[in-house]
Amino acid sequence: MPLNPSDRSILKRAVAGAAASLILVATAPLAVAQAQTSAAVAGLPDFTGIVAQTEGSVVNIRTTEAVPARRSPMGPGADPSELFRWFFGPDFMPPGMQQQPQPHGKQRSPAPAERTVPRGIGSGFIISDDGYILTNNHVVDKSNGIFVTMTDGKEYKAKVIGKDARTDIALIKIDAKDLKPLPIGDSNMLKKGQWVLAIGSPFGLDSTVTAGIVSAINRDTGDYLPFIQTDVAVNPGNSGGPLINLQGQVVGINSQIVSRSGGFMGISLAIPIDEVMRVVDQLKAHGKVTRGRIGVQITEVADDVAKALGLDKAHGALVSNVEPGGPAAKAGVRAGDVITGFNGQKIEHMSDLPRLVGGTRPGTEVAVQVWRKGKVVELKAKVAELSDEAAAPPAEAEESAASTDMLGLKIGPVASGDKNAPAGVEVLESEGPAAQSGIEQGDIVLRVNDVDITSPEQYAKVVKGLNKSRPAVLLIQRGDQSQWVIVKPE
Repeated sequence: MPLNPSDRSILKRAVAGAAASLILVATAPLAVAQAQTSAAVAGLPDFTGIVAQTEGSVVNIRTTEAVPARRSPMGPGADPSELFRWFFGPDFMPPGMQQQPQPHGKQRSPAPAERTVPRGIGSGFIISDDGYILTNNHVVDKSNGIFVTMTDGKEYKAKVIGKDARTDIALIKIDAKDLKPLPIGDSNMLKKGQWVLAIGSPFGLDSTVTAGIVSAINRDTGDYLPFIQTDVAVNPGNSGGPLINLQGQVVGINSQIVSRSGGFMGISLAIPIDEVMRVVDQLKAHGKVTRGRIGVQITEVADDVAKALGLDKAHGALVSNVEPGGPAAKAGVRAGDVITGFNGQKIEHMSDLPRLVGGTRPGTEVAVQVWRKGKVVELKAKVAELSDEAAAPPAEAEESAASTDMLGLKIGPVASGDKNAPAGVEVLESEGPAAQSGIEQGDIVLRVNDVDITSPEQYAKVVKGLNKSRPAVLLIQRGDQSQWVIVKPE
């Protein structure tokens, strides 16, 4: 049946409305996606304001060094052996050749003078309006000239105020005024995932900005300091430059990269600014850093050792050796103790202890908590000064352990007439479980579980009473090192 004009008009309007609805339905997901994308883009940080605020306070540092200016070995009248000295040093004499006698009154030519050559490049940043600048020690160490270039091209010669190799921090100064220092932030407030940026001179390309996130905090690499780990692109030349947060504050000094190629591979390490400023105060006042020491050698607490000693978890610093007459020995610390607290702060990892001790002023009396025989023992120690000779980080003791009882040990009295010889018993033979754990002939057994060993008879009684279903933990001394060793009875 044909439609009249009125019906056709109604049908057209219906079709048009349906088409419009379909278009809206089809384009709705796209509109939502575009809105979400716009929101995501709007949520990304804009570093332009931070860069404008901070880059003028970041400087390029270049250094020079002196090297011998060698003369040519082939000139007129040259000593025939001079060619060899060119390669092997001024005192080298080729086999079969003798020193040529010099005519009376004629002296051998003086050693050649030194010449100055470029040594390296790095970065730094201003921390005061009167010219104090922070950088890494390795940037300026062993240099005979330090030159600081500002972002406006002005160059100044700098002098070293103080440097500290252990933390890789150097404080230098230029003769300038009314400079703009970077504000110092709080590295303790950093969290994983936070945005940060670095400004520096990678490969000499000054005022280069890179950005990323904090990958980890308190990263222990075996060095004296805990590091901030980031994925900010840092390359040679960035050393000494600032790590900056979104508030435009310095939270670290870019110091190291973890790389197999020598260039950036996604892991950069920065020194926390809180640690840096503690060092800066001493460098500015004394030109060097004075640290504390208590005279112990320590190792990490392994999980099985923690369980055997009754600790709720593996934490603290295990004392492997105590320096005779040192602060820890006077306080009553013993080999085999686990130091769990120092001066009111917990020791979670072995590396926490040297940092806390080193940051304590010599002469300060501090509380030391140790875990001994299943309980916490409170001690008092007076911190001494760490000398340059003792400046190496506490060495880990060699893993010691030690033959025909259920542990595989044959024991005898300590074979020494020395009145200072340790208590305990000496290992005559080691086999079976003990040998598998690393215990050797000549080792001294000082303790079995929580029992101090005083004689072979007492040792035999203690071992006889051990539960064969549970591992025993033995405190073993080898030389001047002590170590807890887990042994599973046969």
